[in-house]
Amino acid sequence: MDHSAINEAAKPNPALRALSVLVGTWNTIGAHPLVPGTTFHGRTSFAWIEGGAFLVMHSQIDEPEIPSGIAVFGSDDATGEISMLYFDERGVSRRYEVSLQENVWKWWRNATGFSQRFTGTIAPDGRTIVGRGEMLRDGATWEPDLALTYTRVD
Repeated sequence: MDHSAINEAAKPNPALRALSVLVGTWNTIGAHPLVPGTTFHGRTSFAWIEGGAFLVMHSQIDEPEIPSGIAVFGSDDATGEISMLYFDERGVSRRYEVSLQENVWKWWRNATGFSQRFTGTIAPDGRTIVGRGEMLRDGATWEPDLALTYTRVD
């Protein structure tokens, strides 16, 4: 059997088309309220995998206080939802819902004890994303979380 054959399902997933604006390599700079006075530097890349059936994100932060992670984006035809499965160097694994409409990229997770949401605004030229995260730990008050600005490298 030829194991190098391409799977027929390795093709673009039309439900993920809006995420194509993310594809490429980005430098990141950010801040987190739990580590005041520290500026975080890193890189994030987005690439299609399996011919566009899925999108993968690799995020690397140079400073040790913020974990580096990997995420895979996919869709569910029945619900029309896009999900992101996330895993980081701490061993943390989470599922987030995702949307990207009118140059606003969002992901969120509603979970007992620790919810998160992120909103990134994509510049009209597609070269910069300014993002702000929030976290909910007490079930009542949203607090600032990681803020990142992405600048396109390629």
